[in-house]
Amino acid sequence: MRFDVLSLILGWTLIALTIPLFVCGLVTAWLDGTSMALHAFVIPTILSPMIGILMLVLWTRTDTEERLRDREAFAAVALVWPIAVFIGSLPFWLGGMFVGPFTPDAVLIDIARGAVNAWFESMSGFTTTGATVISHNMSPNCIPGTTVDCINAQPRGLLLWRSLTQWFGGMGIIMLGMMLLSRVIGGGMALARAELTGPSLSRLRPKLKETALILWSLYFVLTIVELLSLRFIGGVGWFDSINHALTTMPTGGFSTHDASIGFYDSLTVELIIVFFMFLGGVNFTLLWFIRDGEFKRLFKDEEFRNYTVYLLVAIFAVSIALLASGVSFGTSLREGLFQVVSFATSTGYTSADYIPWPVVTHFIILILMVVGASAGSTSGGLKLLRITLAFKVAMRELVRIAQPRKIDRIRMNGEVVERQQIGLIIGMLIVWVGLFFISIIVLAILMPNDSFESIATLVASSLGNTGPTLGDYGPTNTWSGLNSGALLLTSILMWFGRLELLTAVILLHPRTWRREKREHSDRAAIALFRRIMDDKDEKKKQDD
Repeated sequence: MRFDVLSLILGWTLIALTIPLFVCGLVTAWLDGTSMALHAFVIPTILSPMIGILMLVLWTRTDTEERLRDREAFAAVALVWPIAVFIGSLPFWLGGMFVGPFTPDAVLIDIARGAVNAWFESMSGFTTTGATVISHNMSPNCIPGTTVDCINAQPRGLLLWRSLTQWFGGMGIIMLGMMLLSRVIGGGMALARAELTGPSLSRLRPKLKETALILWSLYFVLTIVELLSLRFIGGVGWFDSINHALTTMPTGGFSTHDASIGFYDSLTVELIIVFFMFLGGVNFTLLWFIRDGEFKRLFKDEEFRNYTVYLLVAIFAVSIALLASGVSFGTSLREGLFQVVSFATSTGYTSADYIPWPVVTHFIILILMVVGASAGSTSGGLKLLRITLAFKVAMRELVRIAQPRKIDRIRMNGEVVERQQIGLIIGMLIVWVGLFFISIIVLAILMPNDSFESIATLVASSLGNTGPTLGDYGPTNTWSGLNSGALLLTSILMWFGRLELLTAVILLHPRTWRREKREHSDRAAIALFRRIMDDKDEKKKQDD
């Protein structure tokens, strides 16, 4: 592990994080007053660049500008998230969204719980999970029996920062820095491969900086289009339009109201958000091809076809189940459409209370929560591409039982999938299943009075970065009922889920942190060169 390269990446990322903190501080001063802005944003705005500069000055070298390797890339990406989450949690804690050091008459135990709440809210934001602990019993800004809408009662600047954490987390903090980092160090593709959700990354341009610029410009334009659609077509106010646009494209799901999208009770608003949630679940490479008018690529893509059919079947099944339970046809279709797209894309918005729905719909919701949407999108979950390839591998093995001599290669979009990629996908699925069951056991120990349904779906929601769950933590309740240990555990699961598990798990491997001695690598390179030259000489002698 070259720790100077690691420090370079982390340092520049923390410096880049200063910009949105500073801007949000100015907006907070305008919306909520100077006092709130000073309390919430001064310390993190100073702390973030200070740590970043110290890392660059103290722990980097003059020759650090060498190519990144996958080991440093994966370790850097995995470590960037908790550091960014810590910095991002400070405005919530210091600004009084939760009990903090500036909260009047606060006792130490409540301040400590407030720090845990702020950490959880920040992790839920940056990982685009969308679960929240804002509630009457956790936020000093909400008075039980008096404050009707607890989330909406929070300072505007803090709500905006909360939405921004999801917007930056959606495309990825590291991807945001690609344009800067590609100038400072090479190996940018290794970073992008480690950070972007999904098993693969396609270059849209020869240089990674250009690819990053394309992805971010597309992401930005779609956010602006949704903002304007909500404001002028949906009739939503400017502040709510901005916040929901910032949390829809990253498929995050943070809302400015306790009732989420159900607050508006508007079919127009729901359809606008459904459309952009659907786009958020599509591979961004395909969206760029659509932008260039290459519609044939869209329909030739196997994963997109599966994604569309998968959504239509789930919408049909949920709507039929609701219709059979006595719900009207229009309401069944409307609620089924919104909740299926919301869960399938791991956005987590809610337009209705789905807990009283028939049990079969709960199974469908759980499947959507686990599977997720397309690879290369901002959604969470295992991804349809992985599930599709795993299914093809299973079918191939079944065919081999009947026809043991048949050679059948796994293909996706007509191209053969390499054995190494299949192994990585199967490995991740095994890790996911193992982590899922282990986490259920640990969470059950931490929460002995909760039901199995609540615990299992809390784990599935955290790993899938979905947000709402079934059981006691559904759409009408926040996660504030979890104790501090359970909040910390689920926040770690969110981190693992956002980084596709293997990126985060690699931190646990001792070899990742083994200090590399340059002379050893030089000797190995010289030895390899000598072997190559010897082989050439031997081959030349044989030819002669």
